Amino acid sequence: MKCTVIDDEPFALDLLKDYVRRTPFLEEGECFSNPYKALAYLNNEKPDLIFLDINMPELTGIQLYKSLPSPPLVIFTTAYPEYAAESYEYNAVDYLVKPIKYERFLKAVNKALCLTASSGITIPSAIPEKPGHKKGYIMIKSGNRLVKVFPDDIQYIEAAGNYMCFHIKGKKLMSLLNMKDALGILPEDEFVRIHKSYIISLKHLEAVERHDVVVAGRQIPIGITYREHFTRKMGSQ
Repeated sequence: MKCTVIDDEPFALDLLKDYVRRTPFLEEGECFSNPYKALAYLNNEKPDLIFLDINMPELTGIQLYKSLPSPPLVIFTTAYPEYAAESYEYNAVDYLVKPIKYERFLKAVNKALCLTASSGITIPSAIPEKPGHKKGYIMIKSGNRLVKVFPDDIQYIEAAGNYMCFHIKGKKLMSLLNMKDALGILPEDEFVRIHKSYIISLKHLEAVERHDVVVAGRQIPIGITYREHFTRKMGSQ
């Protein structure tokens, strides 16, 4: 996935360029500290994804994005979280608040990767998508590796200290995520949190009992706090 970074702050620009280089499925394209040069470039070229700073002098990131006739996917960045709501009006993939940590960056680009995979765009160095899979795939960081995972193969996710354990058809994958981050990279209509320590796949749900569910042969408790949401989710299926 070819990326363009646009930020008038040299440190922020260099940090995002470094994050792009560290991520195997991303390719660094043209990057700009001057928004007018970026605009001229984007009027002729279309990268797969742009990281766009909102707070730039003379021409803001949102003004730049609104002026593009056929804008690419965008992840907005800024030091001011109050701009988040406005950024989502433009169908932003995500919104990153500075200082940006790599784990949060990775979550955002995983969302972009799912969108590009489902739209049929070829992603450099990516393994071809499974035939008939409509949701694409996600990249999960485990140790020093990024592992490609199809959501359909995930049975349930279990909290394990500071890690999340993804149970994936006969194997386990540990990742330094929290519950919120894990839910953020999963298809919302296919997964539901049923306990403070568990997220389950509705596709792999085998039985619902009074206080438990059975997923892939494993009995998992339903937390009182999550029971009503789980019941509504089941009713919408």
